[in-house]
Amino acid sequence: MKNVAVSILICAVIAGAAAAADSPQFRGPNRDGKFPETGLLKEWPENGPPVLWVANGIGEGYASPSIVGDTLYVPGMLEGEQGYLFVLDLAGNIKSKHAYGPETLTKQAPGPRSTPTIDGDRLYLISGLGVVTCFKLPECGILWQVDMMKRFNGQVVAWAIAESPLIDGENLICTPGGPDASIAALNKMTGQTVWTSKGWSEPSAYCSPALFEVGGHRIIVTMTAKSVVGLDAATGALLWSHTHETDYDIHAVTPVLEGRMLYYTGGYGSGGGMLLLSEDGSSVTPQWADKNLDCQHHGVVLLDGYIYGTGHKNQNLMCLQLQTGKLMWEAKEVRQGALVYADGMLYVYEGPGGGAVSLVKAAPEGFSRTGAFKVTQGSGNHWAHPVISGGRLYIRHGDVLIAYDIAAK
Repeated sequence: MKNVAVSILICAVIAGAAAAADSPQFRGPNRDGKFPETGLLKEWPENGPPVLWVANGIGEGYASPSIVGDTLYVPGMLEGEQGYLFVLDLAGNIKSKHAYGPETLTKQAPGPRSTPTIDGDRLYLISGLGVVTCFKLPECGILWQVDMMKRFNGQVVAWAIAESPLIDGENLICTPGGPDASIAALNKMTGQTVWTSKGWSEPSAYCSPALFEVGGHRIIVTMTAKSVVGLDAATGALLWSHTHETDYDIHAVTPVLEGRMLYYTGGYGSGGGMLLLSEDGSSVTPQWADKNLDCQHHGVVLLDGYIYGTGHKNQNLMCLQLQTGKLMWEAKEVRQGALVYADGMLYVYEGPGGGAVSLVKAAPEGFSRTGAFKVTQGSGNHWAHPVISGGRLYIRHGDVLIAYDIAAK
C-alpha cells in the first residue's frame, strides 16, 4: 500500500510539473515574456549550460516552439517554399511534420515567424503570407484555413506577417490590416468572422495582440502601422488609439500592462512611452515618452514596476522605471536581442548576427551578468524568441532547435 501511495505521489508531481512547464503560445503562458519556472541556475558554467540535444531539419524560420505536456510544436519552411508544422518529443526527436501551405520567401528572413498558439486540442498558426490554419491535435489534421488577406482585403507587409494568433474565449484575434478590418476576430472552431474593427483601418505591423482586463473591461491591445490601439474584446469597437510612428511602420513589440499603466515601444529611435488607462479601460492618457529604449522586435519584460529591454539604435540592454520612464541603468555588455524572464533572471539572445546568450539579474539597482555563451549551431539571423520550459532553455536558430539544461542541481 505504501508503494502504491508513493507511485501516486510521484505521478501527481510529474503531472503538476508538466502542466507548470507548458508554454502554449508566443512568449510564454501569458504572452509577456515571463515564464513561471523555478529552481533554475542563477549562474552558468564558463561555456554556458549543458546542451541536452540539437534537433536538425526543422526548416527555415524564426518562430519559437510551443510546448504542451511532452510535445513541442514548431513551424519551418522546407524546399519549395512549403510550410510544415514539426512535432518533436522532449528528447528532440522529430516525430512528424505536417504541410500547411506556402510560406514566405524573403532574402533577409525566409520562413515562418508565427509561434503556434495551442488551445485544448487545437493548434493555430499564421503563415508569413497571412493564412490562418487550425490543426486538430494530436494527429495535426487541418480543420480549417482562412486567408485573412483575401477575406479582409489586407496586404502582406514588407517583411511578411509575423504575428502569433491570440485566443480569447471562442475567438481567434488576428491583424489583417484591411479597410475597417485592421483587426478581426474569427470563431476559433469554424474560422467564420465574428467581428472586425470597423472604423479602424491601419495596416498590420508585425505585432502579436494581447488581451488585458481593466476595471472589468476586456480589451484587445496591439500596435498597428502608426498607432497603439485598444478595442473592445467582445465587439471589436475602437476604444482608443495613440499615435506612435516609426520607420518602415515596424511595430513588432507587444505592449505590456501593470495595473493601469501600459507600456509600448518601437525601434529606429522612435522609443516608447506609458499610457495610463482609465478605470474602465475605455480611454488612455499619455504619461511620459522615452527615446532610450527603442526596442525593434525583440520584446520587453515588465516586472514589479520596471521595464527591461534592448535598444535598436544604441543596442544596449537597459532598465526603465514604469511609473516615470526614468532610465535606471544601461549596459553595453549585452547587445540588442530577444529578452525573456524566469526565476529572477533575464535571458537575452542577441541578434541578428551575434548569437550570444546572456544571463542577467532582473534588478533595477544595477546590471549584473552571471553567465554567457554563444549559439554556434544553425544558420541565418538570430531572431527567434527563447522559450523556457521544464528546466530547459530552448533556442531556435534557422533549421535547428537546441535544448539547454538550466535546472539547478
